[in-house]
Order: sequence, then C-alpha cells, then structure tokens
Amino acid sequence: MHTLNLGILAHVDAGKTSLTERLLHAAGVVEEVGSVDDGSTRTDSLALERRRGITIKSAVVSFALDGITVNLIDTPGHPDFIAEVERVLHVLDGAVLVVSAVEGVQAQTRVLMRTLRRLALPTLVFVNKTDRRGARDDALVRDIAAKLTPGAVAMGAVRELGTRDAAFTPYGPGHPDHAAFTARLADVLTGHDDALLADYVADEAAVTYRRLRKSLAEQTAGALVHPVYFGSAATGAGVAELTAGIKELLPAPAGDAEGPPAGTVFKVERGPGGEKVAYVRMLAGTLRTRQELAYGDGDRAPVTEKVTGVEVFEQGEAVPAAGVGAGRIGLVRGLAGVRIGDAVGAAVGRAADARRHHFAPPTLETVVVPDRAADRGALHAALFQLAEQDPLIALRQDDIRRELYVSLYGEVQKEVIGATLAEEYGLPVSFRESSVIHVERLAGGGSAYEKGDTDTNPFLATVGLRVEPAPPGTGVVFALAVELGSMPYAFFKAVEDTVRATLRQGLAGWEIPDVRVTMTHSGYWPRQSHAHQGFSKAMSSTGADFRGITPLVVADALKRAGTRVHEPVQRFRLEAPGDAVPALWPVFAALDAVVDGQEVRGGTAVLEGEVPAARVHALERRLPGLTRGEGVLETAFGRYRAVRGPAPARPRTDHNPLDRKEYLLHVQRRV
Repeated sequence: MHTLNLGILAHVDAGKTSLTERLLHAAGVVEEVGSVDDGSTRTDSLALERRRGITIKSAVVSFALDGITVNLIDTPGHPDFIAEVERVLHVLDGAVLVVSAVEGVQAQTRVLMRTLRRLALPTLVFVNKTDRRGARDDALVRDIAAKLTPGAVAMGAVRELGTRDAAFTPYGPGHPDHAAFTARLADVLTGHDDALLADYVADEAAVTYRRLRKSLAEQTAGALVHPVYFGSAATGAGVAELTAGIKELLPAPAGDAEGPPAGTVFKVERGPGGEKVAYVRMLAGTLRTRQELAYGDGDRAPVTEKVTGVEVFEQGEAVPAAGVGAGRIGLVRGLAGVRIGDAVGAAVGRAADARRHHFAPPTLETVVVPDRAADRGALHAALFQLAEQDPLIALRQDDIRRELYVSLYGEVQKEVIGATLAEEYGLPVSFRESSVIHVERLAGGGSAYEKGDTDTNPFLATVGLRVEPAPPGTGVVFALAVELGSMPYAFFKAVEDTVRATLRQGLAGWEIPDVRVTMTHSGYWPRQSHAHQGFSKAMSSTGADFRGITPLVVADALKRAGTRVHEPVQRFRLEAPGDAVPALWPVFAALDAVVDGQEVRGGTAVLEGEVPAARVHALERRLPGLTRGEGVLETAFGRYRAVRGPAPARPRTDHNPLDRKEYLLHVQRRV
C-alpha cells in the first residue's frame, strides 16, 4: 500500500481544520464532524487551541483511500505559527491549499503558494465556504490565477452559490460547460507540453479528453498546474470531488522498503514522562523497534541510540507497530538527544538540508520575566525545551543583565508561550514590550590576521580571515584559501564554528546573516613535550586556541569592512473606501511607508506597498478612524532594507571581541 503525506495549508480562518474533519468523516474515520467553535476537532488537541479556535501545533491523522494510506497533516494558518508549517513542508508529497470563497486570496495565502511553487510541491486548491453570503466563484478563480498561480484550472461549477444549498458539479462529459472546460484545460496544459501542443495544433479533435486528463495528472504532479475545486467543509459539498482529485492527481511515491532505513525528523514532542517523541518521515527502508539508530544534523557528531518504541498512523489514530516503512510517518521513542531537522539512519550526512528555511525568520523579540524570582532556573529549562521543539524560535540569554529573550513572529505567539509556561510547566511569567529584530549587512570587504604566540595574540594559533558581502538568503559561507592539510581538520572546524557563532552579533550587536568568510592564513604548534614528560599544553595548540583568537580576527575584519543595520519591512495590501485615500497619504509619510501600487474598483481603493515592521502596529491603530472602520489591512514579511537615520544598536549578551582588552581578560578568567 502506498502512502501519501498530504498537508492542509491556508490563511487563518479559511477552514483548514474543518476540511480535515470533513475528509476524516468522509473516509469513515470519525462518526461525527468535529467543530472548531465547539473545540471538538480531532487535530486541535491543545486546550489553548480549543479555547481560541485556531491551530497552533501541526497534527497528523490518517485515513485509507482506495489502497492509499493518506497521512493528513493539519497546519496552523495564523502567521505567528509559521514555524509549524516550515518544518512540515519538506516531508510532504502534496498539499491542499484552502482559500475562502468570501475573503478570497489573503496575505498568508500568497506566502504559502509562493513557497509551494518554489518547492515544486504538487498542490490542489480548495475554495471553501461556498455556502456563505458573499461567496465568489469565477471572479475568485481569476484572482487565484492573477495572484497565486497562472496554472489555476477550475474543475467544476457551483450551483446555488452563497446559499446553504451550494453544490459543486465537476466539468465532466455531459456537463453543459464541458467543451469550454476542455478548451481551457488544453490552453493551460499545452503551455508546458510541446508534444501535446503540436498534436493539438495539427488536429484539435484528435486530442482526447482522456489524454488531457493524463497530462493534467502529470503536470499537477510536477507542480505546473493547480486544479481548483469548490465546496463547503461545513456542509460537505465538493469534498467527494476533492477526494477524487487527491486520488487521481496527487502522486503517492513508493520508497524502497528493502534498503537501509533513512528518514528525517520534522517534529518533536514530549511524552507523559517527559521523554522525547520524534515524528519521523521515512524516506527509505524500514525502522524497527529495538534497532540501533544513528541520527544527527551535520553540525554535531552523529549519535546512536536504541529505538524503544514505534507508532504509526492508521485510521485517525497512532497505534503501536513493530516498525515503520518507507514513505510513512512514525512516532519514534528512545532518541533522547534528537532534534527537529535531524536526519536518521542512512540519511545522516546526506547533502539535503531539512533545516533550510522556506519562510522569513522571526522579526520580533521580547524579554520573558518570571513572576517569581525563584523560578529563573526552571524558566530557562522550560524555554530551552520549547525552543528545542520550535527551532525557528530562538532563545537568547543576556548573562550580564540576567535576562532571557525569545524571538517571535507576533503578539499572539507571545500569549501562547505564556499560557504554555503557566499550564504545562507551572511557571507564570510576564513579557516586556516586543522590539524589532534588525540584521547587519557588510558595507564592503575586510581582512584581518593574527600570528600566534605574540604580544597581541597569546594563543598558540595563527588565523587570517577575509569577510565579503553575500547576497540575501545566502547564509554564512565558509571557504579556505589555505591547504586543508596545513593543519589538523579539528582546528579548521573550530575556526568555522567560532566564525558562525561570532557573526551572531555584529558591530552594532545584530546578527550578520549573509557573508562569505575565507580563511587566508593558518598555523599551529604541533604536539610537543618537555624531556621525559608527556604532552604539554603550554607548547602545543589545541582547539581552544583557535576558538580563542578567531572572534578577535572576525571583529577586526568586520571593522575594516564596515556594516550597515537593516530593518525588516512588511509588504502590505490595504482595501479602503476610495474617498478615504487622501487622508491616508500623510499617515503613510509619517510612518515611512511607501505605496507602489494603487487600483480603484468601484468605490474601493486597493493600495499596495511597504511599511517598516516597527510601524505596522501604528498603522493598524490609525486605520479604523481614517477609513470609518472599513479598511482591511494585510501584511507579510517582504525584505530587509537599510535603516534610514540613526541605526539602533543591540546590547551584547556575552564577552565583546570588539573590546580587545575586556575580551582577553574574560577568556583568561574562563580558562
């Protein structure tokens, strides 16, 4: 039996969880459809999810579909929890993107579809809420084609749109609009299939409907075309047709179940006893209970531990199993040090990087303060566990001020972290006002060099480095301009790891995310000893020497290159009454917002542009008064741009290599 790992994605409140419930009901997994409003859904299991009526953690349920096991992964729609979507993407075989027939294409919808297309992930679009007043069909398909994908193809028509009796009818043979649908299908498909185009031009009648459906399946599997279905998760309309589309159009790849086990970890939870439970997507082979399993992420040495238990998903439940095979998702116990993004088994050491970010990083941070001073140690341990389960939410400790920072996507996430700490760990906390996270980018190139065992360099290590700007999104690239055999590999590794750690705080205290660093000089003192004595550290280099001098070399190179602080900027889309637009221009100017697109539809103006992330909240506050409560604002991360005016500095949280004397004193005390 093949397995299809299917993600359900959408903007918040588009109806993802309701659609998941309806699919489970149609497959016979649940007798009654759960309600988000009543807190009775299968996938929203957290108390906070039930209270707020939103999905916070991704959840996996399973059902059978004519010989295919479908692992259905319900993901959060709120942008504050995009990290949950991030970790799921690389384990999916296909996706259903849910769009509301009333609200239409929204900010998060665009972000998700851009990512799905970039990853070439086969995707069906399901237009939900066709039974609601104000629902759109043909106009919405045009919006989807214009804003999400030019390969959008409506697979049927809606009757009684906007009423409780709304129903979906596929454009199959016998439908009055079948000929028009066939022509539209041929027009889209021939754009990606030269052979089909040649045959269609030669003899349109010779290209059969069966051939078009076959090409549709192939191009959907290749993420070139995106079929659009309509329906209602509330009434069940269109769900049977969507299920048929999942079976026909989304591929269920078959992995090699006989080869060595290989997989990737996309989620980690804690069991009742605090033990780690890893969600593993198996890429090949079969992982069995009591098997010795290696895992790691490439940045640390692989660890091998014994698997103490395995569960697989069947008919909506996780059930104990002797093993989990290729293509499936398993809950694996016994891996005490496992982390999200780890490769397991034969996948350890492969080039594929499951930790690659598909979405923008968090742009806010806040200080978490325990309500009881005695809870400081327990709070640190609890936050470390939460960060371990959510790798895009970084934990930063200021040892000087004894403060703990967590990075955030938004204020709702802050509320969730506070509730989790109080309910699961018994730690009531409060938060400081959130601040915007900036980054630094190099203004040019710079080099520095330190010869070992001199008056200015007390370490037995020679290091020279050159730093150069790298394009946004490149990350930190470390290269060698010296022979790899010129010194032990462990010393090169110590330099690289220290370079990456040091770049987390640039000249102004912000991270430098994109830079090329080249090692230009190297030197070390081989193992030596006094006569008739053993190894002497005083005469021989160790990794600590290279870790000690590298931050000073990086700091000097950065000073020579110079850096500029950049702030996060949000793309916005604002719908407002046309007569309110003149009053908005002074506000845009005051908030340093730039409008680069304007369109008037009837009496409604649609404005698009950029606004600094730090000013979004101010714009949201001013909007109701300026638009008589009719303004609708959508925002999503756009880019980083250089700060205009004085650049904000971030207090350093550790010893400061920019102050050479203070740094050396700190290292000597530490040693």
